[in-house]
Amino acid sequence: MGADSSTADLVRAAAEGDGEAWDEIVQRYAELVVAVCRRFRLADADVRDVSQTVWLRLVENLPALREPGALPGWLGSTTRNECLHLLRSSRRQVLVEEPREFPDAAPGLDEDLLAAERRSALRQAFACLPPAWRALLELLVADPPLPYAEISRRLGIPVGSIGPTRARCLEKLRRSPALTALLGGDGEQPQRPAGRSSRTPRER
Repeated sequence: MGADSSTADLVRAAAEGDGEAWDEIVQRYAELVVAVCRRFRLADADVRDVSQTVWLRLVENLPALREPGALPGWLGSTTRNECLHLLRSSRRQVLVEEPREFPDAAPGLDEDLLAAERRSALRQAFACLPPAWRALLELLVADPPLPYAEISRRLGIPVGSIGPTRARCLEKLRRSPALTALLGGDGEQPQRPAGRSSRTPRER
């Protein structure tokens, strides 16, 4: 079990006691849980408390998840519910009248879920590429951008082969099962990982 495993496979394996599968689930979706908490403007300590509670809830409910592949949505909804519970409890403790409405995280939650699913699918697809192709793509998205001559020197490949190889890499990513399932086979090009430069060096 690793970055190239589907969410459904990870959930099934974790439910059977696979520690590596559980660790991969937490690594993939911890960012999503924290992002939902931040939408409720929780303090850092409260974010940690909610996160711990959400992961405990998942441990309890793993065997009962009807659709293992829908885990991101389950995590988002559970986190939102725990945030609301925390806010209500806090207001009762200080004897302050509860507001009639709490922050509505639904629109942003959908965006967070989609972003998390895209990142997960891209990681799975990237992990399935040959090592040489992964190395090429990592250099192509380096920040600041590297000239093709430098990429050629580092990888020991002709400058003229970089562009065609890049095209084959991206086509392989686009056709990967993980991205095809997410994009519905519509041929949309995969997005680059968050935090990486979207610029690529011009061919020289």
